[in-house]
Amino acid sequence: MSFTLAHLSDAHLANLGGTQVLKNLKGKRLIGGFSWFLRRRRLHLPEVADAIRHSIVAAKTDHIAFTGDAVNIAAWDEFPAAAKWMSGLGGADHLSFVPGNHDAYVHVPWSKGLAHFAPWMKPDRHEPTDDQSQFPYVRMRRNVALIGLNSGKPQNYFKAAGTLGPTQLRDLEHVLVMLGSQGFYRIVMIHHPPLPGLAKPRKALTDAKELKAVLAKAGCELVLHGHNHTDTLHWLDTKSGQVPIVGVPSASLNGDAKHQAGGWNHYHIRRLQGRWTTDMTKYRWNRKSRNVELQPAVTLSPP
Repeated sequence: MSFTLAHLSDAHLANLGGTQVLKNLKGKRLIGGFSWFLRRRRLHLPEVADAIRHSIVAAKTDHIAFTGDAVNIAAWDEFPAAAKWMSGLGGADHLSFVPGNHDAYVHVPWSKGLAHFAPWMKPDRHEPTDDQSQFPYVRMRRNVALIGLNSGKPQNYFKAAGTLGPTQLRDLEHVLVMLGSQGFYRIVMIHHPPLPGLAKPRKALTDAKELKAVLAKAGCELVLHGHNHTDTLHWLDTKSGQVPIVGVPSASLNGDAKHQAGGWNHYHIRRLQGRWTTDMTKYRWNRKSRNVELQPAVTLSPP
């Protein structure tokens, strides 16, 4: 059995030039809009995001995981534009998305916001709800199960934290135990770093301690996240052994002395002699050559 997966995050596909956006620029969006026009738009470049997307498409992986922050300030015009960009990555069956804090920058009616990303957030066994997808959702691809969590919740003016809440945590434990008993390779997708201490308090997952306990008790094989815009690899002792917790850089950062250049990760998952093996290859934007460049593959083994 062999399965390949692409992981990207934090594309920040701002679409802030339309008249509808000007109507949206109030409160927290106004602060975020100023930040974008004064600073962030020079860091997050469409050229980089498009190069990352083309690189992923060219790799022809079995599936794609996108761990949030597709948009920037959750202005209404950003969502359909981001959905169009995402459709260039893959259709509903080929790409799985989970929301980030920028996708929930402020409260947005479902129909104006995350409904545009709904095709990429539906579980395999989907029962229609009134206005939103269900989390955690589960998608099974051969012997691999992708579990999507939603940590994106509107915050006050100067916070970028996330929260899962007791319902998601309870359901996640049930799902992980069930899938583990069936022999699936379980991939948990979340936007915020899932362990305590991996982000500053104002940007952290508020129930990271509780999530860590669920992962340790139920076990899984891989956890993917974004949010910090950097390469990270941590390990967690769980019921199923030591599990890699992997963060990926932003998919649109040009890179400079203070900011890591954008990129994505490629995973090759195999079942060998009754055990799972995961190889990871990094693809990173080179601001000098203006290309996405391949780095040597590594086998994810506990330190």
